[in-house]
Formats: sequence, C-alpha cells, structure tokens
Amino acid sequence: MAEGMRALSGWRRWLCALGLGLVAALAQAPFGILPALFAFAGLFLLVEGSVRHGRPLRSAFVATFLFGFGANLLGLYWIGFAFLVQADQFAWMIPVLVPGLMAFLALYAGLAGVLAVFAWRGPWGRSGIGRVLAFAGVWALCEFLRGHLFTGFPWNLVSQSATAWLPLAQNAAWAGPYGLSLVLVVLATLPALGLTRRWPWIALAGGLGALWLYGAVGLLAAGTPPTPEATLLVVQPNVPQRDKLDPDKQAINLRRTLEMTAAAAADVEGPAYVVWPENTFPFLSEQPEVEAGLARRLPDEAVLITGTIRAEETEAGFDFFNAVEVYGPTGDEGKRLAATYAKHHLVPFGEYLPLEGLFEATGLAAMSPVGGGGFTAGPGPAVVEAGPAPFAPLICYEDVFPRQLYPEGDRPHWLVVVTNDAWFGDGAGPKQHLAIARMRAIESGLPVVRAANTGISAVIDAQGRLLEALPLYEAGVIEAALPPAKPRTIYDRLGGAVLSILLALVAVAPWASGLARRG
Repeated sequence: MAEGMRALSGWRRWLCALGLGLVAALAQAPFGILPALFAFAGLFLLVEGSVRHGRPLRSAFVATFLFGFGANLLGLYWIGFAFLVQADQFAWMIPVLVPGLMAFLALYAGLAGVLAVFAWRGPWGRSGIGRVLAFAGVWALCEFLRGHLFTGFPWNLVSQSATAWLPLAQNAAWAGPYGLSLVLVVLATLPALGLTRRWPWIALAGGLGALWLYGAVGLLAAGTPPTPEATLLVVQPNVPQRDKLDPDKQAINLRRTLEMTAAAAADVEGPAYVVWPENTFPFLSEQPEVEAGLARRLPDEAVLITGTIRAEETEAGFDFFNAVEVYGPTGDEGKRLAATYAKHHLVPFGEYLPLEGLFEATGLAAMSPVGGGGFTAGPGPAVVEAGPAPFAPLICYEDVFPRQLYPEGDRPHWLVVVTNDAWFGDGAGPKQHLAIARMRAIESGLPVVRAANTGISAVIDAQGRLLEALPLYEAGVIEAALPPAKPRTIYDRLGGAVLSILLALVAVAPWASGLARRG
C-alpha cells in the first residue's frame, strides 16, 4: 500500500492529495475525529514519491498544495456565509474570493512540501525517522508563517484539533500551538514508515501515552477551585445579523439585552461582571442617560463589559473603532464609563480595506463596515482594572492569535472575548472559534469568558474545560462563578522559544546516536 501511494502519478496523485486534505479536516471541529490526522501519513508518502519525479520540487509542491486546499475546502467553507448576510450586494463574490483565500492559505502547505524535499537531500533524508522529523518540522514552521505573515491567519492549526481529546490538548501548556502541531504531525506520520514494522507503532503508542499522561495528571491536579472573585453574567441575546445591521432595530435589541441582564441579575449579590457581545449597540457612550439607565437596571457592584463602536473626531474627519467599553460600579451619577479598549488586530476586508483606493475605483468600497476604509486599529493588547479581577479584553478575531492576548509582563486574572459569529451561520465556524478560545485558555493558564451574539457563549476554565455554555441560536444568560487562573504555563513564559527549541532538536536529529542508521 505504501509503495503504491509513492508510485501514484498524474491525476490519481493529485486526486489522492486533495482527498487526504479533506480527510485531515475531519480532525477539526465540529467533527473532532482525531484519527483523521493519519492523513498526514498518506501525504508523507506522496511527498516521498515526489523524489522519483523529474521535477521533485514541483511535484511535492502540488501534492501538499492540494492537500492544504482540500483541508481548507472542508474546514473553511463557512467563510462564504458572511457574504450571504447581504446577499444582494456580495453573494457574487463567493465563487471568487472564498476559493481564492483557500488557495492562498494552501500555499503555505505547498511550501512545506518543497522544504521537506530540500531537507531530505541532506542528512535528514538518510533514515525514515529523519524524514518524518524534517517533514513535521517544516509543516510546523509553515503553520507559524501562516499565523504571522500578511496579518496572519492561524485558524485550524493541527494542534487545534486536540480539543477533541482534552488530555491531549493540555500539552499546549508547554508546547504552544505550533509546537504541539509539530508533535502531532510526527505521531500522525509514523505509520508511513511501514505497516509491518513494529517500532513505528511502539513509538506512536508511547508518544500518545506520554501526551495523555501529562494532560490527565494536569487535569486531576486542578482540584477544587477556590472561592470565586466575582459572579459572571454572560448574555447571549441571539440577534439575527440582519437585525443588527438595521438601524431601526438597534434600540429594540439593546432594550431586550438589558432586560435579559436585569432579570438574571435580580438575585446577584457582591461583585459581578456582566459581559455583552461584540457591538451590542453602536456608539453606546454617546447615548444620553445611558450611564444612569445602566445603574437602575444592574447591581451596584456589577461591571458591564460590552462591545460597541466608538468614534473619535480628527482633523480629517472621524476615526471609527471596533471597541469594548467598560462601565464601572455605581456612583453618584450612575454607571460611569471606566475604560475603553479598541481592537488592534483587524480583519482584512471585513473591518478595513488594505487596498482602499483600488476598491473605491472598482466600486467595491461598500465592503467597508464604516466610512473611510473601515475601522482604525487600536494601539495593542490591554489589561483593564475594573472590579476585583483585572482582565484582558479581546474582540472576536483577536483570540485567534496566541501570545497577543495581553501586554507582556502585565498578566490579567482572566480573558474576556466579545464576539459576533452570526455572520457565519450554524456551521463549523462558530464551533472552531470556540475550540480556539479553549486552546488560548490552556496555553495561557487563564480562564476565558466568551460572550457571542448568537453563540456559542461559554465560561472556560484555565484547563480549557467548558464549565457553562449556551448553544447556537439560543437566547439566554450564563450565571457562573469566575474560574481561577493557573500559575504561568511553560508556553506563557517562553512563547516562541518553545517552537525554536523543538525545531533545533529536529535540526540536530540526524547526528543523534543511531538515527542515521535506522531505515
């Protein structure tokens, strides 16, 4: 079987690579079929077969590109749903922009194939395990590049699939997202070294066992949480996206959200955090009587954290910000605006236009959510001191980026994510976004509180466990205790150095004792 895959050529080879990518996507949410990662063993065999072709680099690139395209096709199809919210204007873009984005992201997979063949021409190609290590190393390196270049898009990393098996996911606390991807690709590729040979399967079982043991011990050691610092009220108003865009319905949506909150907060005593989703109501602080109105409906010791849009006047006009506003405990004049935070990692084309002049010239400037080419980016991550537990606010897409959660050296007690996944329907997108939030909790050792307009709102502890959650398209309020933080994790302390250390180990592997002699 292995030899047959290496020998594939022509359309059969390309179709096999595409199919293997589709299979690999099944490891991600909402499927969570972890054995689907063994598709990497098939891809490894195709790349090995590339060296037999007259143009091995081209052959390896096409195989891994098609693998990446297939994985994106099944894993990211839901991006097209955003264009259907205003289908009369933007639906025509789906067959152009969505496959184009998938193909662009697949270039990183193609680069991994080329780098693997290059590496195999050196000492890493002298043994099967050397080839596996080099293949996994360049794959993780290309995932890192995908997460950082051109604003980055670290969505559906191989490591993200580990949330389907929580003990396995705990290893992100030391390896981080890219390091865990490297380890998982090594394990998933080992079967390619031979179905009839014993040692690859022993290594696979031993590796999975060690990862499981580390995670299981960590989960057991979590123990009983101490007395919570505050009560959480996480509000999921479930406002359809078309209604959020309708100016005539915004006041009605705000009133409904406030009524839901007030009903849930009636019996709450002591410090509390009320969390509303992204852009619950635009320009909230500019509305007359809003601070006094919040004070009448919310408990005295409650802190409101809400998404909104803010505008600041400049000499050239106005700058608009996708923002979080924090309203502090009741004072003589009501719930005072205590702090603001502006989203610093904006979504290209969704929140700003990178090529504004071109889009205006072609009549596509309507894609901008606000005038002047979109939102203005904020200065960076922040920690807000409001109530008993300082927190770092994140808006929607910002929780996708590890190590960009809060300012270096200013660790908060928890992370709060306000988001609106209503753009993406009830498909895989919101479920993958939840899996990402769980990974951020494990990596940072911080609980994550997530308020999503249409779901999935959740309270996630520092081990990535879902303590409370509201399903998609269900209005409701989560009342829960604020989970405690863990001590700083290895990854939180070392950051990108973890991946550097693992790649260095891969680099020196050919010179390790006996490695070059093992076939």
